[in-house]
Amino acid sequence: IYYGNRAATLMMLGRFREALGDAQQSVRLDDSFVRGHLREGKCHLSLGNAMAASRCFQRVLELDHKNSQAQQELKNATTVLEYEKIAEVDFEKRDFRKVVFCMDRALEFAPACHRFKILKAECLALLGRYPEAQSVASDILRMDSTNADALYVRGLCLYYEDCIEKAVQFFVQALRMAPDHEKACLACRNAKALKAKKEDGNKAFKDGNYKLAYELYTEALGIDPNNIKTNAKLYCNRGTVNSKLRKLEEAIDDCTNAVKLDDTYIKAYLRRAQCYMDTEQYEDAVRDYEKVYQTEKTKEHKQLLKNAQVELKKSKRKDYYKILGVDKNASEDEIKKAYRKRALMHHPDRHSGASAEVQKEEEKKFKEVGEAFTILSDPKKKARYDSGQDLEEDGLNMGDFDANNIFKAFFGGPGGFSFEASGPGNFFFQFG
Repeated sequence: IYYGNRAATLMMLGRFREALGDAQQSVRLDDSFVRGHLREGKCHLSLGNAMAASRCFQRVLELDHKNSQAQQELKNATTVLEYEKIAEVDFEKRDFRKVVFCMDRALEFAPACHRFKILKAECLALLGRYPEAQSVASDILRMDSTNADALYVRGLCLYYEDCIEKAVQFFVQALRMAPDHEKACLACRNAKALKAKKEDGNKAFKDGNYKLAYELYTEALGIDPNNIKTNAKLYCNRGTVNSKLRKLEEAIDDCTNAVKLDDTYIKAYLRRAQCYMDTEQYEDAVRDYEKVYQTEKTKEHKQLLKNAQVELKKSKRKDYYKILGVDKNASEDEIKKAYRKRALMHHPDRHSGASAEVQKEEEKKFKEVGEAFTILSDPKKKARYDSGQDLEEDGLNMGDFDANNIFKAFFGGPGGFSFEASGPGNFFFQFG
């Protein structure tokens, strides 16, 4: 009775392992002591040993087949066993949310079971819920600082948060406590391999050896698909390498993979946005810069967004440089030469013998060439056009534009220029 009573007191204090010893001693002294068997079963169940608990409750029912408490506790033990089996299957299926659910239900009956808590914490870590996982593992370590499983989970959280050096320290400590701990051994090996490959890739990049850096980052990405944060950085790093190699579409793909893994990764959005700018995909660039600015409202990010918006606006207007066939840095003389060539090429008189459809198309191109020359030959209008400002604000209404006036002014007014036919489809130009 004294051992049984002390067991009950220890159970009230939550000291189930000590209580279990007293309960076992009480039934060793008197195998017919019903309350002793009940308390032993309750301690086993609280500590997560549902099979041993079931045997204790069955012994109680042998002594007292109408004992309602034993009947209920036996059901509870059976429930815990069922949750254990389901969790084991779901862990293999990598359905970690289901495992967490099962462990939460099991812990309602087995609140002192470190094994259930560790499994829950490991699954929380694999789900990316690191603070919750850390909290569970830390609670166990406060009670048992040598618990290798808890040390492993602490390391796992750090590893998945890309704090690889600290993670390795916890894995090594776990292996000191349990040298055969397979999960800690594998995680430690992966962590060291990832760290080495990433550092080698970074060195190759700094040395300008982009091909080698690409290969090293690719190898690092194959080490552990579960390490989301580190892999997001590796994808972004490889994207930077691809941008240096001018493989811009591949760089965009890498950055997209990075933000799929970590949608808060600002650096990946910035890198992808720059690649979008370089490939003139301005709408996508604006979208990425908006995401960045919403997250971090800095002057730099605001300016990048503004620049992208300007380029987007410019991209939706007529490209006067393209119409004249000149570079954006073309000189005044180059612009004049280009206008002369294009204006003569598309002048309506030159195509007077063509079909109505061709005449209409050439007339449209002739007008566009005149528009382009009007803008690009005027320094003020050109500056406004280059900066993406509205040309209407400068008093220029292209709807009322007359390309013939520009043509006449350029070629010296009435009588200064004419087309003459020298045969079907052939023209020569005569200047006055």
